Amino acid sequence: MSALRDALRDLPDAVFADLLESDDAYLLVVDLPGVSRDTLDIHVKNGRLRLEARREKDVPPEFHYDREERSMFLDAELPLPPDATAEEATATVDRGVLELRLPKRGIGEETRIEITDAE
Repeated sequence: MSALRDALRDLPDAVFADLLESDDAYLLVVDLPGVSRDTLDIHVKNGRLRLEARREKDVPPEFHYDREERSMFLDAELPLPPDATAEEATATVDRGVLELRLPKRGIGEETRIEITDAE
C-alpha cells in the first residue's frame, strides 16, 4: 500500500486525499472542489487507478481571471494496493468530495480444494 500512499503525496497541492483501510476494503477520500459526478471519470486498468476530473467554474461575465492558482483539471494515475479490486467498487461525489471504496480480494483467505479420485 505504500506505493499508493507515495502517489497520493505527489498529487497537486490543491488536492487533498486520505486513504483509509478496513479488514475488507480501502476507502480513498479525495477533495475535488467544483467537481461533480458529470465532470469526473474513474477507470481501473492493469492495477492502476486513473482519476480524470474537471472543475466547473461560474465566473460572472463582468469579471476575468487576473490570476488563477487552482487548476481546472486533474489527471492522476495511482497504483492500487495488490489486494484491492475494482470489482464491486463504489464511488460517490458529494459537494466536491470523492469517496471511492475498493474491496479487498480474498488474499490470505482459506479456500478448500476438493480432491477427487484419479481414474
